[in-house]
Amino acid sequence: MNMSSMRGVFLSVLVFSIGFAVIPSVYAESVSAKSVAFEETTIIEFTNEGTKDVSTFRIWLGSDFSFKSFKTEEGWKGEKTPQGVIIFTSSEPVKPGESIKFGVKTDKISSGINWKALDKTNKEIEIGKSIAGELKKPDASTKPIAKTTSEKGVLTDSIFRIIPEKPNVGGTIRVTGDNFGETEEFDFYVDSKKIGSFVTNDAGHFMTTMKIPKNIDADRVDFKVKDKQGGEKKISLRLGGLEDRVPESDNIRLTIKGLPNVMHRGDMLEISGTGQPGSAITAKISNPEGEIINTRTAEVDSKGNWKLDEPILVPLDTPFGKYSAEITDGRSKLLKNWSVESDKVIIISPESLKFEPGSPMRFNGTALPNEPIELILEDPLGDERFSNIIEVDETGFVELEYPTIANVDKEGTWTLIATQGKNKEFIFAGLGQLPTIPVNLEFDKLNYKSSETAIITLTGKPSELLSMLIIDPSDKPKGETIPIKLKPDGRTTYELELDGYASGVYTAVVSKGATKNSEIFTVGLQVGSGDIHISTTKLEYSPGDSILILGDTNPNVLLTVTLFDPSGKEVKVKETFSNKNGKISEDGFRIPSGAEPGKWKIKAVSGSNFAEIEIEVSAIHQEGMVISVKEGIEVPTVGNSIEIKVIGAKGTVEIKITDENGTEIESLEFPASSQGEINMTWIIPKDTVPGKYTISAEDAFDSAETTYIVE
Repeated sequence: MNMSSMRGVFLSVLVFSIGFAVIPSVYAESVSAKSVAFEETTIIEFTNEGTKDVSTFRIWLGSDFSFKSFKTEEGWKGEKTPQGVIIFTSSEPVKPGESIKFGVKTDKISSGINWKALDKTNKEIEIGKSIAGELKKPDASTKPIAKTTSEKGVLTDSIFRIIPEKPNVGGTIRVTGDNFGETEEFDFYVDSKKIGSFVTNDAGHFMTTMKIPKNIDADRVDFKVKDKQGGEKKISLRLGGLEDRVPESDNIRLTIKGLPNVMHRGDMLEISGTGQPGSAITAKISNPEGEIINTRTAEVDSKGNWKLDEPILVPLDTPFGKYSAEITDGRSKLLKNWSVESDKVIIISPESLKFEPGSPMRFNGTALPNEPIELILEDPLGDERFSNIIEVDETGFVELEYPTIANVDKEGTWTLIATQGKNKEFIFAGLGQLPTIPVNLEFDKLNYKSSETAIITLTGKPSELLSMLIIDPSDKPKGETIPIKLKPDGRTTYELELDGYASGVYTAVVSKGATKNSEIFTVGLQVGSGDIHISTTKLEYSPGDSILILGDTNPNVLLTVTLFDPSGKEVKVKETFSNKNGKISEDGFRIPSGAEPGKWKIKAVSGSNFAEIEIEVSAIHQEGMVISVKEGIEVPTVGNSIEIKVIGAKGTVEIKITDENGTEIESLEFPASSQGEINMTWIIPKDTVPGKYTISAEDAFDSAETTYIVE
């Protein structure tokens, strides 16, 4: 048998404790770091001593420390993730032989900064830790030493750029540059025509605004920076015509959308607005102490619209309080204030806004301690890819990892729905691309009287105009399409008057272009209208299994379904209904991953009528490790699969698959969850030889095995 053809694909779905392992770099000793510190402030300098360009630096601290603010060199931007990692990126990488400096401020004196350098494909180049040397305090008795030499004028490594990259005749541009002579005056030219002058700072940097004359042809021109000795640097760009610009009489006001007055940890924000066409937007964000903690830039297009390239994720460790942002387009300034508050019960966010196909999607955060939480992960098509009910411990910490398969899992915006009691949150992350905020709606309850008003909460992109249509019980539109405009924070509520609505099951469909979402609500359903009969599709379940409840009663009856554990404790309560034919179908229940073994009870109640059934949940706290296997789904173009479950494991577990001859087909290691579980899928290649295969699991304390027949 060809063993290479037998190698399958493993998936693991688990809630686990994240650890870090340092893996030797392929490009060892290719990036160096040195840093100096004074109290809580550290300056770290990276030097590229290798052969590959460095496009990204990630820095993080030990568990007892956190970053308060940071500063970057011009042309670089920084983003602090919910996990406290600062990611520095730039379109102009650090080339071999070049260096870059960043400044950070921590909450207390740091014992060192961990760092990682990556190339443009996010492949690791180098990883390390920099221990700062002490920066001596200034001595008032010591006179500063004046520089004896300083290079003047345009230098060999001088660079500058034009914003926007497609300027127009008669338009306003921003010019920024680095590595020029310090505190020196330079002239700026379009071809041979001087249009302005500027002075660099003591680091050789400048940023200035220039106006392109209207009497220049719309053609390729040279933008030049000249020193007084005749040295010059130039950029060649093509100018757009006057007809491409918005007339001066149509100047567009500077605005910003997507910044609500109140934010919460874990919120994802899509920031956009309007400004002077052809200009550049700069936003400086300050914390409650007035320190600048983030700087973002964006280009304004020819129609006066701008949008940040990436959404902003409010980190989970963001201090509460008042924040502000100063936004400018070079002509006008705008000050926006907001506060970060903590009225959310569930605060979960993705480890990254964008995950690469084939890499695991990781989420973590907090919820109410010592209470179960339901986690449902949906792909961009709205299909459920993973769900579980987990018991949150006394710390309130929640974490989830879902491994993705390249070319199998759909790329786009994935949604994690977290529900704990009456609290529900939607968390978005992108696979293969940055996420967008989808259209969503939620009713304040399931059933209404015709005299009541339904309160609908809608979310989407800031200031977006949505359309909502109500479908009646006969699957026909109820009235006209309802336009609904979201507020600048991307949220709003709509009050739907139900006067004149007949009894039955309705569907609200909200849409924006090709994006749609729907929610069911009912009007006038009664309780206690006849006998109830319910059943499940099987009698024995394992922890983590979903439950489909079927049954019948009178048509259009409102029911309350409750799942009880063996001790009689309510695990989940949900309202549901019978359809116009009296049929009951409810799939919103699942056995928790940490379920106690024994007889569980499902009870359906409608007024004085009720029905109860029992199901058996297999043991989870058994003596030693247990491994089980069942048939999985068929993955298109890849093959069938089997679901492998391990319980009673500790730490790292090695999973092996061997054939009848004892030949090892696959061997991988996975960390067990805090409940001692591993849930995974093995995708069986289509050319697998039929026969009996042994699946084994082994940790440092125990082992278990089972067999599976491949037909």
